[in-house]
Amino acid sequence: MKTLLTIVAAGLLLAGCSEQPAPPAAAKKEEARPEPVTGQSALFKMYQVARTWAPDAAVLKLDSVRVDGVPDQPGKSAGWEAVFTSAQKASAHSFTWYAVDQEPTIHKGVFAGSEEAYSGARGATAPFPIADVKIDTDAALATAKGKEEAYEKKNPGQPVMYLLEKSSRFPNPAWRVIWGESVSTSGFSVFVDASAGTFLEVMH
Repeated sequence: MKTLLTIVAAGLLLAGCSEQPAPPAAAKKEEARPEPVTGQSALFKMYQVARTWAPDAAVLKLDSVRVDGVPDQPGKSAGWEAVFTSAQKASAHSFTWYAVDQEPTIHKGVFAGSEEAYSGARGATAPFPIADVKIDTDAALATAKGKEEAYEKKNPGQPVMYLLEKSSRFPNPAWRVIWGESVSTSGFSVFVDASAGTFLEVMH
């Protein structure tokens, strides 16, 4: 009997030693890959924080920003910068949303930037309520697609960027879908109504 117990105990000990430690959930599925988001999504995330700064926060503009190492997707970007205004505070406040951290200037999530005096509409642009933004960037891109074909043939592989503003040329805020590295250097862009989703104008 004693010999039998010894054999069983030794078997259990060997079985326990042979068990491999559980893998750490496939290295925790690697690191979660940063994902770009649409303009409306990023704007709402920033607006939630802007409202803690000023309950009457209104949108002045929103720009997409390209981020090294995080490829854009159609209608989406890994970086967005917005400016909100407050009539009560007579101020304008910048905010950013990024999908990643890249020191020293890029901070993941919503980050509050600088604040400065703002006494009202300047030049051709004016603030507007976030409720006026009913159309997202993926839909704006779909509306703009097809109008850039001739430009694309001459300038293949151009990145696409987005700018949201309300200017005196249109009654509602508009998405400007931009082919090129920046607004100032772009040779082609399409304006889409951010409230109704309708095509407005092509700019060369």
